Amino acid sequence: MGKVKENKKVGLLDRVLNSVEIVGNKLPDPVTIFFILCGVIFVLSAIISSQGVSAVHPSTGEEIVAINLLNKEQLKIFLGSIVSNFQSFAPLGLVLVTMLGAGIAEKTGLMEVLMKQSINKVPKKLVTGTIIFVGIVANAAADAGFIVLPPLAALVFIGIGRHPLIGMFAGYAGVAAGFSANIIVSMIDVLLAGFTGQSAQMVDPNYVVNPAMNMYFLAVSAVVLTILGAIVTEKYVAPRFGKYEGLAADTSTSKEVTPLQAKGLKYALYSLLLVVIIIVGLSIGNDAFLRDSETGSLLSNGSTLMKGIVPIITAVFLVPGFVYGKVTKSIKNDKDLVSMMGSSMSDMGMYIVLAFAAGQFLYLFNASNLGTILSIKGAEWLQNAGMTGKGLIVAFVLFAAFINIFVGSASAKWAIMGPIFVPMFLLLGYDPALTQVAYRIGDSITNPLSPLFPYFPVILAFAKKYDKNIGMGTIIANMLPYSIVFAIAWIILLLAFMIFNIPLGPGGAIYYIM
Repeated sequence: MGKVKENKKVGLLDRVLNSVEIVGNKLPDPVTIFFILCGVIFVLSAIISSQGVSAVHPSTGEEIVAINLLNKEQLKIFLGSIVSNFQSFAPLGLVLVTMLGAGIAEKTGLMEVLMKQSINKVPKKLVTGTIIFVGIVANAAADAGFIVLPPLAALVFIGIGRHPLIGMFAGYAGVAAGFSANIIVSMIDVLLAGFTGQSAQMVDPNYVVNPAMNMYFLAVSAVVLTILGAIVTEKYVAPRFGKYEGLAADTSTSKEVTPLQAKGLKYALYSLLLVVIIIVGLSIGNDAFLRDSETGSLLSNGSTLMKGIVPIITAVFLVPGFVYGKVTKSIKNDKDLVSMMGSSMSDMGMYIVLAFAAGQFLYLFNASNLGTILSIKGAEWLQNAGMTGKGLIVAFVLFAAFINIFVGSASAKWAIMGPIFVPMFLLLGYDPALTQVAYRIGDSITNPLSPLFPYFPVILAFAKKYDKNIGMGTIIANMLPYSIVFAIAWIILLLAFMIFNIPLGPGGAIYYIM
């Protein structure tokens, strides 16, 4: 658990974060909390549905009513769906499949040797910023960054003699709180732009959406958040951790890499290069195997690359890990390989239990329609609040951030909020690109704070490897500085773009003239 060093004067922020951590860690186990929340949803659904609470979906016109989950039919449905709720918990398959490959790379010793060899290549002062930046741009690989980067960042920090949780939390903050920023157009840009275009056409049928319409703003954001993320890590998060005394604490750059390990690393990197060449080769040409057969895009939802990103990432770890293991004799036969895979799965046992509980809660929350009604009612309240101009934009960012605590899916929220706010802001003279980017800021900054965020259990499971007593409070307390600083910086940056009328991206203006 993170602790402020005893020889350091404890300031107000440290006292606040310590209080958050202490209170949070006194809460029941996350599995228990999810089951308690299931009970709460059952009761709330019965109460709210009895009051006839409903909301009209802004895009479909459908009346969304609260569903009583305690009635006989709903209980039957729930009982019959418990297994499928577990199976359909979005991160479960992603995590386990990725860990099949990542586990081989770790257990053969490849990751340790790779870190030893590479750490000296990057100045220590730049390690933290590099991890934050990689986390921010990792959303180009969909959700894989949540699974891959935090544990790798922990290993990097062990390698430079620092507490692994500092690196892990920095990586998680970059991926989660900086989720919307990037230097390239990613799948989420394309996905959200579709909803934005449809919403804008409710007012202006001639509106044409450009998926890259937020690109300039998000690229600048990536740089700004990288710098601020590194500062937050070193100034506010790192001082909360002392020297790491765990089992992996003896991994350091001072230990020499043996000739056999160096040979194994060389051939592992050759095999990695071969995998990359194959991936690139399968991406070349409009009709390439990894492209969308209809649009020719590599980044669309329909592309083979995006559909297969998890097994591809698994191969990126598995192939070099296997080659390294064969060269160094840590893998002698197929039984060794399978045993390592099994060991990797056993390491994820706690996460699997968490996934079961979280899957039930998410099903109940969605089935009750409470999340949808909350989003619609909240949007209507903000619409009727009487605010205008820049204050309204800031309020919208904060509202999106609040809703994001309860409803994690960016596309699901935007499908509800877009048809309300895009036309509303468009009629006030603001371009849909501005509305979308304001939403994306709010959709990112509270990601790492919400225990309901699908990847919160993932980071908790990873963190327990280094501190078995760690709880939700530790994660929330250490993520809070990132969320606060990122929120302030992002809002200031957005206001600067508005004040100076700087385009947000290609086809993405601040103001809209019909």
